[in-house]
Amino acid sequence: MTQLPLDTAAPVRPGEEINLTALNKYLAEAEVPPIVAVQQFPGGYSNLTYFLQTQDQRGYVLRRPPFGAEHIRRGHDMGREYRVLTLLQQAGYAQVPRPVLFCDDVHVLGAPFYLMERVPGLILRAATAPTLGLSPAQLRGASEALVDNLVALHSLDLHQTGLLQLGKPEGYVRRQVEGWYQRYQAAQTDDLPAIERLYQWLVKAMPAENTPTLLHNDYKYDNLVLNPADLTDLRAVLDWEMCTVGDPLMDVGTALSYWAEAGDGPFEKSFNLTWLPGNLTRQAFADRYAERSGRDLSAILYYYVFGLFKNSVVMQQIYARWKKGLTQDKRFAGLLLGIQSLSSTAERALERGRL
Repeated sequence: MTQLPLDTAAPVRPGEEINLTALNKYLAEAEVPPIVAVQQFPGGYSNLTYFLQTQDQRGYVLRRPPFGAEHIRRGHDMGREYRVLTLLQQAGYAQVPRPVLFCDDVHVLGAPFYLMERVPGLILRAATAPTLGLSPAQLRGASEALVDNLVALHSLDLHQTGLLQLGKPEGYVRRQVEGWYQRYQAAQTDDLPAIERLYQWLVKAMPAENTPTLLHNDYKYDNLVLNPADLTDLRAVLDWEMCTVGDPLMDVGTALSYWAEAGDGPFEKSFNLTWLPGNLTRQAFADRYAERSGRDLSAILYYYVFGLFKNSVVMQQIYARWKKGLTQDKRFAGLLLGIQSLSSTAERALERGRL
């Protein structure tokens, strides 16, 4: 079997450089060895992730908010993300990187940031996974492990672990629907009737809430570090910026909204690799989750549509920053077409009445 590559970083994108002199001065006080090389992990449209190599060959990962979004506290709260990792470590959940330090002094890098240990492994990214020669059996095992780990996350005891403090579960679904619509209105740049229709349907069709659990809220392949020798061995879950407490099917719906299938459009396929042969279908994902968790997923279409709605709004927020000139990242210029594609996907799902 071909040896699969570990995830690697790339040169820092122009305009997203960090002040290494200021960083090393701060880290010296925390007794972290000097950083001699900085690279950036590819992908992602939200918080920025850097690979730091120390003088003694240690590897760390630094997370900070995107440039131009430092004033947006929700979704870019580095202190909260650091606290999530700390609580998960204390709860005995092994699949998270060890947090090292948090810095809220904006004079160091221009925004709060935190440092964590790097977990080496394979990250399956949409742009590169099709070139790795992965077999259907490997992808079947990886997709099943992904579902099973989501079930494990949702089984953590909120009270014993202290994780309950991360959110307010009562009324979570309604707050999410209304909150994401308000974010859309605040970031709106174009007339998008499908977003309006989806919002109205989500309000009218809202189901009764399930018993709350911890939610990752951005659960997908490129936020997972896998063992390259065994893709069923999930080493770490990354990007906890949207973690909270609420209805677990909201987490499942968000994961399914990323889950492209072979017959889906090119945009949906561009940001996940789940359309490759061997992966579970969306329905098989939902069925396995229901079997392993014991939860009723008869209303899963609602949560899937919400996930697509939310992803559309997230892209709208990013596109609005690009349109205002607050970010120069060229990837963001075409997001309007992505917003239209996802909202159309949601409406087609409602028309056919299934995932």
